[in-house]
Amino acid sequence: MLGLTFLISIGLVYFWSFLSFCGGVETAQKPNVLFIVIDDLRPALGCFDDRILTPNIDQLAEKSVKFTQAYVQQAVCAPSRISFLTSRRPDTTKLYNFRYYWRTFAGNYTTLPQHFKQNGYFTASVGKIFHPGKASGKNDDYPYSWSIPAYHPPTQLNKTSKVCENPDGTLHENLLCPVDVAKMPEKSLPDIQSTDHAIGILKNISSNTVKEPFFLAVGYHKPHVPFKYPKDFKQLYPLSSIWMPSNNFFPPGLPTVAWVPYDDMRKREDVASWNVSYPFGPIPLNYQRMIRQNYFASTTYIDYEVGRLLSALDDAGLADNTIITFKGDHGWQLGEHEDWAKFSIFNEATRVPLFFHIPGVTTKKQKKRGETFKFINTLKDTKLKEKHLKRLNDLTAPKKSSISADLTTDAFVELVDLFPTLAELAGLQVPPTCPSNPFKTMLCTEGTSLVPLINQTVYGKKDSKIIQWKNATFSQYPRPSDYPCSLTDLSPYENITIMGYSMQTTKYRYTEWIGFDTNDFSKDWNKVHARELYMMDSDKEENYNVANKESNKDLIIELSGKLKDGWRSSLPILINNNRFVV
Repeated sequence: MLGLTFLISIGLVYFWSFLSFCGGVETAQKPNVLFIVIDDLRPALGCFDDRILTPNIDQLAEKSVKFTQAYVQQAVCAPSRISFLTSRRPDTTKLYNFRYYWRTFAGNYTTLPQHFKQNGYFTASVGKIFHPGKASGKNDDYPYSWSIPAYHPPTQLNKTSKVCENPDGTLHENLLCPVDVAKMPEKSLPDIQSTDHAIGILKNISSNTVKEPFFLAVGYHKPHVPFKYPKDFKQLYPLSSIWMPSNNFFPPGLPTVAWVPYDDMRKREDVASWNVSYPFGPIPLNYQRMIRQNYFASTTYIDYEVGRLLSALDDAGLADNTIITFKGDHGWQLGEHEDWAKFSIFNEATRVPLFFHIPGVTTKKQKKRGETFKFINTLKDTKLKEKHLKRLNDLTAPKKSSISADLTTDAFVELVDLFPTLAELAGLQVPPTCPSNPFKTMLCTEGTSLVPLINQTVYGKKDSKIIQWKNATFSQYPRPSDYPCSLTDLSPYENITIMGYSMQTTKYRYTEWIGFDTNDFSKDWNKVHARELYMMDSDKEENYNVANKESNKDLIIELSGKLKDGWRSSLPILINNNRFVV
């Protein structure tokens, strides 16, 4: 599909100019989009921590703008995904669990892929993009969002099968589940099948003489529990080399409403056999190391699959015309605060990796196929494995990033910013900011385009359009009670009585757990169940809640007011009415 020919204008906007290499007439084509989502992925990647082996993702990060302070709006799959795919926050989607379809429950909102589809794109979903089931209308929002029905790998139907082998040879439904893929149903695993299917789509697109731009969304299930992955990846993380977080203790002063009893893990047969006391545990130290070992191994497995996908994009001759965005749908606590879950407002649960790769902008275009993303086989590259294992064994070496900081920004961003950013990068209409009553507005955003930040980061100087960037991020999580119970992870609406609202700023993480009524979705700011305040300068790990200190009384009043004002009061201030234009 032909469009306009654009020029890249420093300090103004990114446009796409695609020249034929034979010196012929210039042609212009809308950029494709490859939208990669990883389930439960915190920033546990080599590009954030060189103890984790993720060379393929690191290769993408090296050629992308990397956001180190990216946050989700609710740390659980369905609410987070619906939030960033509609660019609306949970209080607008009215989705806090898996039980409702936003189009009929809240409003008929236009989604990110739907916007691209309506503008002439072929859109396809592979793996876990929308959360399947009621939260996406029981059809992954097809045909609104997708040109063809969404693909789910058939082996995902075996997710609760007893295929995890214990030392005695018996099979169980375990949390820790490295497997022999050849012995699995269909001799495969869901994420392997998703990669294969996505590669098939790319090959078909490449061979098609009618070049329609595409929006291809690929969602990987791991490292979501259970940790079912090819067992060879476990060898990359010897148990003796697994380190523990410095704050694997229950924080003094932590209100019980803020803590999660990790029920999603406890129902696995191996965890049940550990006899962990309810609700606080703790899990025995050796098992803690095993959980971390398997999470890291699962992450390296996903890196392998992402590497296969990226190299296939390149081999198909599509890398030079495809924007790639990579992100986690939320994080996961790996023993920090003695917790092993998402379902919270802590940094480990709400902070995610986020990259934007823009051909010709974040990296030079290549004239030959296969030069942008070369597949790195972590299982067969002997030198790479030796270097990695040596690094793991050096327990005294501090963690460090494995990529350059040239295209890195620590500005605050949120996943609701994805929709307007991709729309602007692709030259589509950028959704306007949602009105205060957004429920009847089909196309709008409760985020903001990150193009000004991308521009500023790439060209190495402050963008003149940015008067002030976003100064806070906002997340939330519901609770049924002040004390952890079996409904704490995912509460039915009729049990939700408390909502935690949290704000991250440069200096503070501030949270209020307040009364909440799901009958009319009303907030009772006068009924405060608990407060949390963490000083980011001296307590980045959020270990010491100082909200009740008398000396912080005035600060609490100030932060409480800012939290109540919400995200609208913290939007960036840009020239020309918050829009980044020529």
